[in-house]
Amino acid sequence: MKSSISLFVLSAFCGLLMSSVSAEACPECGGAEGNIAVIVVDVQGDFTTLKKGSLAVNGTDQTFVDAVAKATKNFSQEGLLIFGTQDWHPGDHISFFTNHDGKKPFEAIQIEGRTQVLWPPHCIQGTENARVLVDNNLFRAIVKKGQDSRYDSYSGFQDDGGAKTEMDKILKRNMVGKVVVYGIATDYCVKATAIDAARAGYKVIVVEDLCRGVAPDTSQKALEEMKAQGIEVLKTIDMKRIKEL
Repeated sequence: MKSSISLFVLSAFCGLLMSSVSAEACPECGGAEGNIAVIVVDVQGDFTTLKKGSLAVNGTDQTFVDAVAKATKNFSQEGLLIFGTQDWHPGDHISFFTNHDGKKPFEAIQIEGRTQVLWPPHCIQGTENARVLVDNNLFRAIVKKGQDSRYDSYSGFQDDGGAKTEMDKILKRNMVGKVVVYGIATDYCVKATAIDAARAGYKVIVVEDLCRGVAPDTSQKALEEMKAQGIEVLKTIDMKRIKEL
């Protein structure tokens, strides 16, 4: 009799355990998505004046990098999950003007029916100025992009050829429903990442003061485009607002 009762209890316990494991084994398959995440976009040496980067954006000096680093640490202490993006190009990348005879930086050319802006070589894999300048220990993951030499990749979610990065799966795995986006550059990678996040179903907030853009006019236009996609643009950090949205 005792052995029968023990067997019944053991079977019931195993059933509950298996149910619990099954619920946790595939968090991206559904469930409550209440976590808030930060996506720090491309705060790398080659995009900063601080590091005399080959594609430095105005206003990306020590003060800006320190502000981003401090804000990111504070967000982490508030319990937000920290993620990042990192341009990680091979030397033969299609966006480098040096890989196109007779072309100059910032020229736009047509490649297979799409417009490609040509940039100075930047964020080449394994080089010093490809490093993310924010304390890497804060990040749960840094998603590399632009690794396919055939396509540019402004967005942290996909490249210009449509190939997806791991970003969406990582966010879902961490039960994220809302993302705070900032970094470099407002009018390129911040905009593309924020818009793709919104299209993927996340509530998106961009902190303007923690972004820097290539040009004032295109940056302002980018902010308006993001707002038109339902993205909330905050001038400065407002934790109460971020948590309430």
